[in-house]
Amino acid sequence: MPEKMRVILCGYDPMLVRGYVRAKNEEALWFYLPKELYEDYGIKPGAKVKGRVEKIYAGSTGEVVAEPNEEFEWETSRFTGMAVVVDHDFIARYKLTAWHFLELTIEKVVQDGKEIEVYPGEVKERRVWPEDRLKLSYTLPYAE
Repeated sequence: MPEKMRVILCGYDPMLVRGYVRAKNEEALWFYLPKELYEDYGIKPGAKVKGRVEKIYAGSTGEVVAEPNEEFEWETSRFTGMAVVVDHDFIARYKLTAWHFLELTIEKVVQDGKEIEVYPGEVKERRVWPEDRLKLSYTLPYAE
């Protein structure tokens, strides 16, 4: 069973994100896994995390701007297994910046050639950004 969460994206200003998206080999935007999930599964740099993105919130308004209900398989950062790097195509498709929130479910971790189901038989919800804090006082738009 999964780990459900609502996380804020981390990353660079929109101009740098645009450059990193075009480079295809740089980490433009990412989010952090709950510490417990990271420790329970010993997630390493470069591991893959599988799940589903259910909603995307704009930090400028705090409102849902997309409900992709889209499966993903994203790698953790080359620096730490705690940070999951958002795919460049996903960033461009939804015009994401570090001022967006993702509501998502982590279902599996793939590392050392093994696919491991996350918390079989139970559902965890430990990292859920509060709804009253989804509207940020400062945001920047996506740079085409």
